[in-house]
Amino acid sequence: MTTTHTPDTLHRILDHSSRADPYPLYAELRKTPVALQEDGSYVISTYRELTGILHDPHLSSDVRHLSRPMPAAEAHTTPSFINLDPPEHDRLRRLAMRHFGPPHTPGLVTGMEPDLTAIVNGLIDDFAGKERIDIVDDFAYPFPVTVICHLLGVPREDEPRFHVWVNAIVDSLDYNPKTDPKEKLDNGVQARNDLTQYLGGLLEQRHGRPGEDLLTRMANDDGPDGRMTDDEIVSTAHLLLIAGHETTVNLITNGMLTLLRHPQILQRLRDEPDLIVPLVEELLRYEPPVHIIPWRAAYSDITVADTVIPKGSQIMLMLASGSRDPARFHDPDRFNPDRQDNQHLGFGSGIHLCFGGPMARLETQTALSALVRRLERPVLVTDPPPYRPSPILRGPIHLHIEQS
Repeated sequence: MTTTHTPDTLHRILDHSSRADPYPLYAELRKTPVALQEDGSYVISTYRELTGILHDPHLSSDVRHLSRPMPAAEAHTTPSFINLDPPEHDRLRRLAMRHFGPPHTPGLVTGMEPDLTAIVNGLIDDFAGKERIDIVDDFAYPFPVTVICHLLGVPREDEPRFHVWVNAIVDSLDYNPKTDPKEKLDNGVQARNDLTQYLGGLLEQRHGRPGEDLLTRMANDDGPDGRMTDDEIVSTAHLLLIAGHETTVNLITNGMLTLLRHPQILQRLRDEPDLIVPLVEELLRYEPPVHIIPWRAAYSDITVADTVIPKGSQIMLMLASGSRDPARFHDPDRFNPDRQDNQHLGFGSGIHLCFGGPMARLETQTALSALVRRLERPVLVTDPPPYRPSPILRGPIHLHIEQS
């Protein structure tokens, strides 16, 4: 099979003007499942090919296997396990999971349900007297930030500091040296360094001291795989702090926006509270928080859809496109919480399947259930709302609603 260049379609997807609705462009992109770009990289956009390569042991998440240097800010810091391959990835993921979920801490996520409910209801209580509510600033951002700060052991009062760093880091994820000012990359690098230094300072205080937060547990744990180094702990905390709230902010906001656009489903959720579980799964397919994995590398030559991707090539994975692929999902552009066999790519697939998925699911289920139950006749002020700059972590930057 001969691949074709589709630079215009990809450029339009990455352009901010398409952020509100990239899905027609994904449909255009899927006409060429494996598309060679002008810079020698490859874009994969169809479900079958995406799931196949995500499980391919010849696909690398390590930037060091790229044949050309990676300009992104991640290349300038100690990588977290999400950017490593086995066996390093497996060891670090096991060490992190010992303190985050089964089998060693099986009740961590479910045990937080009362606390999540209390936080959510407290935030909604604060809506009282407000004529207009910003679902992002007043709810979807402070909720998961409070949760991840508690889990990690990061002081909640330090949020204004790392909020600035996180914004700069996320903004630099899609840095393009041909179109973006170098300041965008430099700001991302500096923010990563600042966040690393900040987390390192917190870690120094945890060695040899008891505590239930994840930083303390990782600092003092001697499991069967040994103990993480301080650099490994900081890089893991770095990942958890960002991924632990950025994606959930988008998922909650995208969820509320989708419900406001589908008032019959919103009312049905009020009447059938148990609908929330399949509804969130459909949301992860229909309006996921992560749209693109911007780069992976080929360990060796890989054949995908009869296309040979040479060793060292950069590979871009269009996850949100795969989850709207009509070859896999019936009527994929319809939001249908009754959908069966919903094996979406909202949290990726393969060895890098998001290990924070159970927490993000529970947070979103708790948040949307409470909003639907407690808000009376919410009305969307602006549709489409303004969107964040990033095409990778896609979601509204504000979502203003009023109660009629």
